[in-house]
Amino acid sequence: MKIIVVYGGKSAEHDISILTAFSIIKEIYFDYYEVQPVYINRKGEWLKGEPLTGPVAFSEALRLEVSQEAHFATSEGEVSTGVLVTPYDLKEEECVVFPVLHGPNGEDGTIQGLFEMMDVPYVGCGVLASACGMDKITSKQLFQQAGLPQLPYVPFNKTQWKQNPESIFNKIEGTLIYPVFVKPANMGSSVGISKAENREELTTAIVEALKYDRRIVVEQGIEAREIECAVLGNDEANTSVVGEIVKTSGFYDYNEKYINNTVTLEIPAQISDEVSAKVREYSAKAFRAIDGSGLTRCDFFLTETNDIYINEVNTLPGFTQFSMYPLLWEKTGISYKDLVEELIQLALKRYKDRQNG
Repeated sequence: MKIIVVYGGKSAEHDISILTAFSIIKEIYFDYYEVQPVYINRKGEWLKGEPLTGPVAFSEALRLEVSQEAHFATSEGEVSTGVLVTPYDLKEEECVVFPVLHGPNGEDGTIQGLFEMMDVPYVGCGVLASACGMDKITSKQLFQQAGLPQLPYVPFNKTQWKQNPESIFNKIEGTLIYPVFVKPANMGSSVGISKAENREELTTAIVEALKYDRRIVVEQGIEAREIECAVLGNDEANTSVVGEIVKTSGFYDYNEKYINNTVTLEIPAQISDEVSAKVREYSAKAFRAIDGSGLTRCDFFLTETNDIYINEVNTLPGFTQFSMYPLLWEKTGISYKDLVEELIQLALKRYKDRQNG
C-alpha cells in the first residue's frame, strides 16, 4: 500500500508542515508501505516527489523544486525536485492520504473535501469536523451546545469593524475585562494572536488579526494553567493522559512555540486524578461535538480553584516527535511509530465503513 504524505501548503504554517512530514515519514513502517511525498509549495503548486522506501536524511530534502523528473537530495547541498501534478494524478487503488497541512486550506475542511471527491481514504477528521474545529467561533458555539464550560468571548467580522469600530469596542469592554486575547477565527499555531491590556493595544491586536482572517474572536484573559489532552479514534473517543504547557513567558505565541522554544511540556501534568478525569471526559465530549475522527488535541485552561474551561480543539495538531500530541500518547503507552500506524488504520476503517453504508 502507498501512503501519500501531503505537506507544505500556502498557509503561514508552511514550514511547520514540512517538519511534521519529516517526522511522520521517519516513523512509517516501510516494511509494509511505500511513501509518496507530495509537496504543495507556497504558490499552491502540487509537486510529486520520488517514491520513498525509507526515511529522508533531513527535513529540507522535502522542500521540492519544479523539475521534469523527481529527485531526492542525499546531502544538504543538493536540491530535491518534484514533478508538477494535479491532485487526481495521485489516486491509486491501494493508497491512504496522510495530510499534514496546518492552517487554512489544510485542516479547515477544504482539502478534506477534495479527498472526499477523489474517493480516497485519508488520515484525520472529515470535512465537517475539520471546518468546525478550525473555526474558533463555530467550535465555541458547538461547545456551548454540548455543555462544555468556556470563557466569555465576543465575535465580529471585518465589515462590522470597519463600519462601526466604536460599537465593537463597547461590546468587548461591556462583556469582557482586560486583559483580553484577540484571535483570527481561522488560524493555528498562535499566528495572528495578540494579548491586549487596554483599548490602544486592542486596536493594534484587531488590525493584526484581520491580516489573517475576516472574522475575529476576542476572548477573556485569565490567570490559568494551559493543559492539553489527545483524542484518538473514530466513533469511539480514546483519550490520553493530560499534559501541561509550562511557560516562562505570559503568552505562548508563535515565536515561543517554534523559534525561542522557551516552553516545557510536563507529561503527565501535576493535577489531581479528579481533574484529569474531568479533562478527559470534556475532551471526548468536544471530539464528539465536532464529529471528530482520527485525531484531535483538546486544549483547556485550569485555574487555581480547579475550574476547567475548554479553549479550543486542534484537528491536525503538531506532530513532530517533540510535539504535545504524540508525546501524550507515548506517555499513555503508544509509541510514535504505532500512533502513525493506528491513524492509517483508522483512516482505512472510516473509509470502508462509509463505503459499506
